[in-house]
Amino acid sequence: MITATVRYRLPAHIDDTSCREHFHKIAPGFRDVKGLISKHFIWSESGWAGGVYQWETSEDAERFYGGAWRDGIVERYGMQPQIEYYEVFALTDNARGTVELFEDPATRAREDRALPVRTAERGER
Repeated sequence: MITATVRYRLPAHIDDTSCREHFHKIAPGFRDVKGLISKHFIWSESGWAGGVYQWETSEDAERFYGGAWRDGIVERYGMQPQIEYYEVFALTDNARGTVELFEDPATRAREDRALPVRTAERGER
């Protein structure tokens, strides 16, 4: 799982009310984005806004942040977005009462190439 933070400085004419209205308008459009698990639409009194995204893979994130999406950010906010990627090692979700631990992708790839474990080891014949 990948978390990406995206930030951009809002122009002076976009206040918190305008930003909230825009985010409320566009939020439903993110439901069908390939590989997107969730997005937090964020705003700060410091004049910065953006999103915190959860992605299935970094490839999904990089594909989304190219082209039309990036062009729209530059057109609306007058700057290139600042994007930073993080690999997620663990996730505690108190709303769902879950904890997920994520393996190192390199370790997973090595395990996938290993010989399969025989089910008969559990006493089955």
